[in-house]
Amino acid sequence: MFKARLLFTALVNQRPRLRENGGLFNFLCMMTDGSKVDQSANVLKRANEENESAEIQDTKRLKVEEEQNDEGKKYPKKKVVLLMAYSGKGYYGMQRNVGTSQFRTIEDDLVEALVKSGCIPENHGDEMKKMSFQRCARTDKGVSAAGQVVSLKLRLIENIIEKMNENLPAQIRVLGLKRVTQSFNSKNNCDARTYSYMLPTVAFSPKDYDTGDIAAFRLEPGTLQRVNCLFALYKGTHNFHNFTSQKAPNDPSARRYITEMSCGQPFLQRDTEFAVITVRGQSFMMHQIRKMIGLVIAVVKGYAPEDVMERSWGHEKVDIPKAPGLGLVLERVHFERYNKRFGRDGFHELLEWDLEEDAIVAFKKAHIYPTIVETEIQEGSMVSWMSTLPIHNFSGNKDEKQSDAEKLNNEEESNNSD
Repeated sequence: MFKARLLFTALVNQRPRLRENGGLFNFLCMMTDGSKVDQSANVLKRANEENESAEIQDTKRLKVEEEQNDEGKKYPKKKVVLLMAYSGKGYYGMQRNVGTSQFRTIEDDLVEALVKSGCIPENHGDEMKKMSFQRCARTDKGVSAAGQVVSLKLRLIENIIEKMNENLPAQIRVLGLKRVTQSFNSKNNCDARTYSYMLPTVAFSPKDYDTGDIAAFRLEPGTLQRVNCLFALYKGTHNFHNFTSQKAPNDPSARRYITEMSCGQPFLQRDTEFAVITVRGQSFMMHQIRKMIGLVIAVVKGYAPEDVMERSWGHEKVDIPKAPGLGLVLERVHFERYNKRFGRDGFHELLEWDLEEDAIVAFKKAHIYPTIVETEIQEGSMVSWMSTLPIHNFSGNKDEKQSDAEKLNNEEESNNSD
């Protein structure tokens, strides 16, 4: 009805024109031709739209293909962990600080090797979030590692470990690689960390011992026994706010759980007697291990009373010396909860490194232990540090001596990138 009315209106409006051009027949023909034109226009419009849509889809498909080619279609990016070993001498710690190239870190060299070997795109080097990078432990300036683990996404290229190591200096090595879950975070999933500390046994000599010839000193069995009794006091959960910086006594994060701490039997290296201290804990704060060792040395040497250890876990401020960083080594990190949940599910591997143990030992013998021994003998970092022990005040009373010790600690912290 509505269409008929429109047609009648059109006839009335076009009456003069109908007379001139041949009447109704011509008008109807004109209407028919107009409809054909409109239909043709609509068809052409739809065709153009379809072509444009197809072009857009082709562009998107090509873009995806290009991205796949850029990312390596043959080698897709997967979440993995890398087992790393390195000698920390000459490096300002593990963690990378983008924009501070004058302070070279272990991660600087690792990222550069990943880019050169084709494991990650070049732009991921400046923004490490793009590869979901996370280290298990942040080691301090000069500190080494035999079992550091980092998690990240990278391309699983052929001979990947060999190619990474080709682009790394000899004092940094990737020793193993394993696939992990997409949500894995090497720091958050770590249950515990084991460190070792290699030092000349002259560190436990009496305070009046002549340190001019450290090679002549030999640790007595009774002294070693006392050392281990003191280290055993650290086991369990304690408030370690005095063993780091900028932690208040009531800060819950200062409470740390230690499961093991002991000193092994002494051995000779380059005619000088050394020993290795082993400590395992859930996690450690900045400087904590070095201060734990420093306090025991101060007690054994006679600079501090034994009860200072109990007092150090209380609320009062205790001045604790920090042992040198040279001998500290991250030995191993532990993922017991992850292994229990995912390690035997048929899809993922246990995060254990038994097959890499020989390579770990070989690296320590070739790069870590010789560096510690040579540097200690040539530079005498432990003996030099021992000479600062008299300026520390272990009584708990603030005086000029304690102010000097705090000044020394502040200077040491400003020279460390931990």
